[in-house]
Amino acid sequence: MIPPEDAIRARRRLTNKIIAAHDAGRLRPFLDPQIKVIVGDGSLILGAPAVLEAFAAQIRDPDFFTYVRTPSEVCADTMGTRAAERGTWTAEWRGTPKVHGDYLAAWRKVSGQWMIESELFVTLS
Repeated sequence: MIPPEDAIRARRRLTNKIIAAHDAGRLRPFLDPQIKVIVGDGSLILGAPAVLEAFAAQIRDPDFFTYVRTPSEVCADTMGTRAAERGTWTAEWRGTPKVHGDYLAAWRKVSGQWMIESELFVTLS
């Protein structure tokens, strides 16, 4: 069995690749249906459909390049069903400086698969 920390890091790498490929719809299996996301400006996005639409809207922007989340720490609970991921993120649009900050993601294991339950992004640039 893969340790939770390794599984979550692998899933994060996949989400980064999907975002870089500009394919928001492929993020659905990574998101808890009731996901809660606080974005870098403090806005709240509730539910997987709203999060997917927010990604799709940004991807439609011809200047959007990518988001990259880089985990620095992943800690799982003793039951192996919840985990916290901490790290840094960057966002890039063509012709503008990178935006960056810190993030915290809560993961939950559902039917053998790790899903993002909530995320908090803090813009520091």
